[in-house]
Amino acid sequence: MKAGPPAARATRPALQLSLQFADARHRARLPRHRVARWVRAALQAPGEITVRIVGADEGRALNRDYRGKDYATNVLTFDYAHEPVVVADLVICAPVVEAEAREQGIALESHYAHLLVHGTLHAQGYEHDGVPEAEAAAMEARETAVLAGLGVADPYSRRGT
Repeated sequence: MKAGPPAARATRPALQLSLQFADARHRARLPRHRVARWVRAALQAPGEITVRIVGADEGRALNRDYRGKDYATNVLTFDYAHEPVVVADLVICAPVVEAEAREQGIALESHYAHLLVHGTLHAQGYEHDGVPEAEAAAMEARETAVLAGLGVADPYSRRGT
């Protein structure tokens, strides 16, 4: 597969990606080039991003310690800088992602793509909780546009089904 014309490649933000697997169950489904593609698609500036795939215990402990919620969640974003370089850690809980994909009847890879895009948007200051509806809608619109560009169906179109 060709990478595209030089001009198209030049417009993508630079990305330094660290990919860690504390829970290796999905390592084969998350090759570095695929994770980089998903994260880069959501970046609007150069980024230094660490993606860590964790198990339920670590996911729960981080969510409890940093958000005060005593359960494992799908993605946690720790953003340290938005500009001139986006610096963040994205923590994804493999068992939660797996269960959600199964419950929603979607491909595991599509759900990982969604959560990596979602977390990367948070890393750049986008929010959806505790903000005005227009701000939440702007994040959702950006998220669905990025996912569409990746060939991933709108995750919000399944609401209420």
